[in-house]
Amino acid sequence: MRLEIKNLKFGYNSKPVLKNINMELSPGKITAVIGPNAVGKSTLLRCIARIVKPEGSILLDGKEINNFKKEDITRLVSYLSQENPARAVLSVFEVVLLGRIHSLSWKVSDDELNVAWEILKDMGIHELASRYLNELSGGQRQMVFIAQALVREPNVLLLDEPTNNLDLQHQLEILDLIRDLTRKRRISTLITLHHLNLAARYADKLVVLNNGEVCTSGNPESVLTPETIRSVYGVNARVNIGDDGIPQVTPISSVRSMRLA
Repeated sequence: MRLEIKNLKFGYNSKPVLKNINMELSPGKITAVIGPNAVGKSTLLRCIARIVKPEGSILLDGKEINNFKKEDITRLVSYLSQENPARAVLSVFEVVLLGRIHSLSWKVSDDELNVAWEILKDMGIHELASRYLNELSGGQRQMVFIAQALVREPNVLLLDEPTNNLDLQHQLEILDLIRDLTRKRRISTLITLHHLNLAARYADKLVVLNNGEVCTSGNPESVLTPETIRSVYGVNARVNIGDDGIPQVTPISSVRSMRLA
């Protein structure tokens, strides 16, 4: 399912946060939104997920998202927030199964149980299935909520900093899984990341937000240049292109520190 965003605007208490955002997501591709803190990355995902209501158009296969029923949006679009409370006294398996709520009835079928179990196995956390969510570490809980987002088998996947609280090994494993599922199931995936090198490795397209606007977009090699990193992040950096064609960013110094020296 193709996702298009046209002239999207949003603000809190008349303070503009997003200004004239235009972008397109393609099935089977990962688009990563990058940029400094507080430039509107999370707000953009909240707009697409209909948590907040922006101005402009959000189209799913050419149809305005406002014309879809709420239950259809729940089925088609899966959204993982940065903030996932762990107060509910539910087991890991129950939390993941809730991701299938759009298709559950009073009696849960064996097929639904199998879908939840398989995603737990794919993520390597099936041994946690009977544990309660509030007993888990922050990293384990993050894995569970990612499983809940993936188990819906969505057409559009929105992930806000999914590697938060995860160690390096699990960051790579989760992003490998997201990339594989995106390609296999032809999902249009939009992900926010702070780690530029992870974004470069896993995204087919990068969109750079700054001051609430898209300042540049394209493939990682064309976007992650020393000039862009300096102007957007205020950091001097070296960018090397590896044999695999993936840019590797090495920060050198803060532009602000140089001015203060």
